[in-house]
Amino acid sequence: MTDSNPVGRPDADALFLARRRVLGGLSAMAAASLAAPLGVLHSGYAQAQVKWPSKPIYCIVPYGPGVVALVSRVVTEQMALQLGQAIVMENKAGASGNVGADYVLRAPRDGYTFMACAPFLTTNPILMPTAKWKTSDFVGIGVIGAPPNVFVVPASVPVNSMRELVEYVKARPGALNVGNPSIGSSNHLGQELLFNITGMDMVNIMYKTQPDMLNELFSGQLTLSLMTIAVALPHIRTGKLKALAISAPRRVPELPDLPTIGEAGYAEAMFLPWFGFVAAADTPRPIIRRLSDEMQKALAHPDVVSRLEKLGTQLTPMPAEEFDKLIASETQRWATVIRQRNIKADL
Repeated sequence: MTDSNPVGRPDADALFLARRRVLGGLSAMAAASLAAPLGVLHSGYAQAQVKWPSKPIYCIVPYGPGVVALVSRVVTEQMALQLGQAIVMENKAGASGNVGADYVLRAPRDGYTFMACAPFLTTNPILMPTAKWKTSDFVGIGVIGAPPNVFVVPASVPVNSMRELVEYVKARPGALNVGNPSIGSSNHLGQELLFNITGMDMVNIMYKTQPDMLNELFSGQLTLSLMTIAVALPHIRTGKLKALAISAPRRVPELPDLPTIGEAGYAEAMFLPWFGFVAAADTPRPIIRRLSDEMQKALAHPDVVSRLEKLGTQLTPMPAEEFDKLIASETQRWATVIRQRNIKADL
């Protein structure tokens, strides 16, 4: 008699039971996945994604070639080495930084685009009501530092300290000229901050660049200017200009006997035209932290420190969270100065 169920071939009942067990297991898995918290599912999904950075990162410089681009490149070159991924510098100049800011805010919020910045980040939306962006649209990645500015007067002006300058100017209200490279520039606002604190009254004469002011300073047509140390230093050394104080938290080796503005008696007038990096505010926070950490590491690298100091940058490293606080306080400070001094952008 032939066996109706050969060895190795399951009968119909066995097949039915096996199918029930499989279907039951699949149903349980589906139910578990539906009941699982979204965070668990997203976590598993995120782990399957390619790690950041997996392609080149772009650093947008909202100016043409110049000191901001040079300083930023020194830092991003080292950051790229640490990240193992290229950081490409792109200049998007125009409208006092607004073109670059608009470009960054239009880019995907995936951590592959950030921006080199300066104090325009805190002043443009105040000075230019037509600006399409707000300071709060950005978050800090970190501060690099700043090229210190120095208060200079012609050799012919009979003052040798900031206190003497303040007394000299206040005795001649509205009769003396001060030179500025442009309305709303760091140099201009730094002087207006000093005037707001001291009550000095001077006539603003605007120029396109700092070097354009030099001949009028040498001749005495301008009584005062706040200039970057790189521009002023050669003429301080030749005696054509007298340096009265430096706007920086500490003295500089190029002029070791020159007091800071705080040491000169006007600590509230100290400001730095800082350089740093920011990103769109809704960039994933873990990426902001990673960029900030890599930036701080780069700023501690001896080669980076040496190169930045040669560019005249006084390093004031600051991570993301501290930079956010600086941005908030600077925005408030400049809003007050701009309002009280009735400063209007030259549109």
